[in-house]
Amino acid sequence: MSDLTYAIGDIHGCADALTRLLDQIDAHARGRAAAIVCLGDYVDRGPDSAGVIGILRARQAASPGTMICLRGNHEQMMLDAHRDAHDAPAWLANGGIETLRSFGVTDPEAMPHEVLAWISGLPTVHEDARRYYVHAGFRPGCRGIDPDVTARLWIREPFLGTAFDFGKHVVHGHTPQRSGQPDVRSFRTNLDTACVYGRVLTAGIFTMASSGPVEFLYAPRDAEPPSDRSGRP
Repeated sequence: MSDLTYAIGDIHGCADALTRLLDQIDAHARGRAAAIVCLGDYVDRGPDSAGVIGILRARQAASPGTMICLRGNHEQMMLDAHRDAHDAPAWLANGGIETLRSFGVTDPEAMPHEVLAWISGLPTVHEDARRYYVHAGFRPGCRGIDPDVTARLWIREPFLGTAFDFGKHVVHGHTPQRSGQPDVRSFRTNLDTACVYGRVLTAGIFTMASSGPVEFLYAPRDAEPPSDRSGRP
């Protein structure tokens, strides 16, 4: 287990921002053993979902065991659209058209099988000694990992509005912060900083010394960073 973990929020096809953020992570880690946890929603809305998945799969292959990619609700919608044509309109209306375009196809059934197999195998939750990592969140009321996979992928309320201690700090995305700033609370941290909406892609930096983030790294969707960016929580 690494003492240093970088958790990356929703990417949504922003491959250039992901490349810049991974470069920052490598520079920050300076050769130290570190884990990277991606919180899901790699596809849809942005221009290069195919590029994002290619980057993540290559990184996993090069760093087995230290690159953890979770499934988000948009990956689930992609799988559902491929498996059942009745689910395709919902996916296409929520960014699936851009994803198909990035793969050079027009039909969900034409998506590359190796990509669908990779997505099918993604877990919906990860944990270390101090934290749970999940795309959307858990239902408040019971400590520990929520067994409801649908909640892990989709929940907003009552998770966002309830200050509930799940036993470990919950690191999540799913709900975009249009300010471009992570939402850090006592029991959870939201790292979806609305990159696809013109803001930034964020990595929270976590250590075993504390449950919450100790610092952030930011990669804007465009090359020029905002001038008011601070790396501290």
